[in-house]
Amino acid sequence: MPKNTKKILVDEEEELVEISTIVKVVSRQVLDSRGNPTVETDIWLRKGATGRGTVPSGASTGVHESLELRDDKKTVYGGKSVLRAVANVNKQIGPKILGRSAKDQNDLDTLMLKLDGSRNKSNLGANAILSVSMAVARAAAASENQPLFRYLNKRKDYKLPIPMMNVINGGKHAGNNLAVQEFLIEPVGGKNYSESLRYGVEVYHALKSVLNEKYGQTSTNVGDEGGYSPPLDKTAEALDAIMNAISNAGYDESQIKLGLDAASSSFYDPKTMSYRIDGKTLTSAELGDYYDNLVNTYPILSLEDPFSEDSFEEFAKITARLGRKVKIIGDDLYVTNPERLAKGIEMKATNAILIKLNQIGTVSETLEAIRMAKTAKFAIAVSHRSGETEDTFIAHLATAVGSHFIKAGAPARGERTAKYNELLRISEELGSEASYAGSSFT
Repeated sequence: MPKNTKKILVDEEEELVEISTIVKVVSRQVLDSRGNPTVETDIWLRKGATGRGTVPSGASTGVHESLELRDDKKTVYGGKSVLRAVANVNKQIGPKILGRSAKDQNDLDTLMLKLDGSRNKSNLGANAILSVSMAVARAAAASENQPLFRYLNKRKDYKLPIPMMNVINGGKHAGNNLAVQEFLIEPVGGKNYSESLRYGVEVYHALKSVLNEKYGQTSTNVGDEGGYSPPLDKTAEALDAIMNAISNAGYDESQIKLGLDAASSSFYDPKTMSYRIDGKTLTSAELGDYYDNLVNTYPILSLEDPFSEDSFEEFAKITARLGRKVKIIGDDLYVTNPERLAKGIEMKATNAILIKLNQIGTVSETLEAIRMAKTAKFAIAVSHRSGETEDTFIAHLATAVGSHFIKAGAPARGERTAKYNELLRISEELGSEASYAGSSFT
């Protein structure tokens, strides 16, 4: 190789390193969609590129999730302020990553894990760590003048996900008597993401009319995720209302599938090892029969957290029973944790996983969980949280990893539509470069 060519290559490599060098880290307290404080971090690179990470928060959280650090000062934001987590970024994490390359995602995430030193990120706070991890990825993408999804996946095997729209709220997301936490529509029948999004929006509006007519205007007040909260008592009532809306909107069950997030830990009694649903107390075996009946009655494509969060054996039984027809999704079961996922894969506990960045707390660990799940041929569903922000990171993540689904709430409220709208922009940019996941289920 000629000497001048070698020098040019070295100069180019040094320039790339310089472009991605972190020179400034600033964290702050901002508000999420529930008006509660959360952590937001900005990162600046040497040549002017920037990245921002704003962390969501869940209401229905698994006991095995990484710890969201809050101040617990009852006189400030009702004990929900996050100034300790913000200080941990500004005073501990920030100084340690200055001068490092934003492109070293794994190394930077590992550095933060070592700095924290706990199993569940309780010292620095998963919210502090994740805000930096997300900002690093954004800044690195900006340093290459790339959208985040292209930076996260340079192989270009992009797939646009099916929207999972939470249209009726129950459980911890509502004030009604529904045990099941989320009733979802999954518009698989469109020829592309944009068309399927339209199908879902039209069904959502048709559902408003169905509920108004039967239960009155207060039945269409929306919950944290934009879904309606009608005064219903039984699962079948909610599903029947949605089926009526699908028909009224001009669609059928081949075009619009249903999903349930049972979040069953919320109606599980560990003392009696039983579940309270539809006014009945059921054993695990009886609850399995209950789900079987629902799947044989309605066009259900996904069933999330059908049993309590440590019930690996019960998950395995329902997956063996219904897994050929339904995606059995582990959320609280796995909490996006590779260690718990490994156990689920070994036991064949599910055939799908819900991915939530803030459950595990770093981008690297999230990507590792996704890699493991894809190797096991699990379906992937990238998810929001009930306390969301305007950050569209998950729209890019879902596209980059070829997620089958994106769970972002109803097509209402700005923090939810921000994700759906970003996917429209991504879809426009990709054109024929990307496939649509809905084609796998029609």
